[in-house]
Amino acid sequence: MTLRVLLADDQALLRGAFRMLLDSADDITVVGEAADGREAVRLTRELRPHVVIMDIRMPEVDGLTATAEICADPDLRATRILILTTYETDEYVAQALRAGAAGFIGKGIGAEDLLDAVRTVAEGDTLLSPAATRSLVTRFLATPEAVPPRHSGQLAALTPREREMVALVATGLSNQEIAERMFLSPFTVRAHVQRAMTKLEARDRAQLVVIAYRTGLVRAAPDGGTDRLP
Repeated sequence: MTLRVLLADDQALLRGAFRMLLDSADDITVVGEAADGREAVRLTRELRPHVVIMDIRMPEVDGLTATAEICADPDLRATRILILTTYETDEYVAQALRAGAAGFIGKGIGAEDLLDAVRTVAEGDTLLSPAATRSLVTRFLATPEAVPPRHSGQLAALTPREREMVALVATGLSNQEIAERMFLSPFTVRAHVQRAMTKLEARDRAQLVVIAYRTGLVRAAPDGGTDRLP
């Protein structure tokens, strides 16, 4: 199946560059371009893309508002939103996830990584860049009332491989990146991650990251990286 993508960015030059890259992939085609959030919502309803690559800062209607409107429309349930922005702040990450975005990545991402990101969210997975993951964790650790309850004991229900997968997810790695590191197929990785989410009662991949930190399965390293606990 060819993935249909809508580009939403107020900079025409960037839209052109992204379009050339995406159209170069055999399994992806750009079906439209929007210069602001209002146009993005209109074209999403008209074109029904599989994925909308959405910038945040746009005139008239911003990308977060457009994301919330698209995700709230039951007729657009099949469309996934991938936020692509220069501003990977904790506030934007939190707002994007609350709005219903399936992914949050920075514009410094490599060409192949962007293609993989589109494929990942189109398959129904949630994708967070390492920077977005750190922002998310920082925000949740600083907000005790947002901590999902009753997960510490549930870690015992995870198999060793599932625990390892959750720890790798908490570093911001995609299923494809985990698969390459563990010499597994992306399908196998996805199955392990989904089983872990079910056992931990995690609504999405973002919550799985928070659980990993709050339960001590992983911890922030002094250099800002991540330490996996045995």
